[in-house]
Amino acid sequence: MIRDSIKSAQVTAMKAGDKPRLAAVRLILAKLKDKDIELRTASSVPDDDVLVVDVLQKMAKQRRESIALYEQGNRQELADAEAAEIAVIEEFLPTQLSEADTTAAILAIKAELGASTMKDMGKVIAELKARHGSQLDMSKASGLVKAALG
Repeated sequence: MIRDSIKSAQVTAMKAGDKPRLAAVRLILAKLKDKDIELRTASSVPDDDVLVVDVLQKMAKQRRESIALYEQGNRQELADAEAAEIAVIEEFLPTQLSEADTTAAILAIKAELGASTMKDMGKVIAELKARHGSQLDMSKASGLVKAALG
């Protein structure tokens, strides 16, 4: 399970004295704990790996947005710190589909559903997320879906 590998990475970072990595791993574990607390009252809880991947993807997205803002504000040292956190976060994410593989998956789903217009975009995106959600950055994928349907 992904959660177990994150916990073991915390122990490894502590033993190695790698403070930046340890801080990033602790951030991940804190976010996961927050999500666990949030889901205590939920009627249905998703599979643990699905939950962890969702949290990690959101964390990576937030950091990418922060990097863009820091670079606009000429704060390169802060952008570098965020980039280092992204590197740690992405170690635990499943390998992402390449743009070519994503486009191939979109075209296969488009043909399967008979999608041809922008009105079908929601159906295509829903199916794409269901099949490959943990392996995609959905913001990039939606642009590729628009291009395929447009």
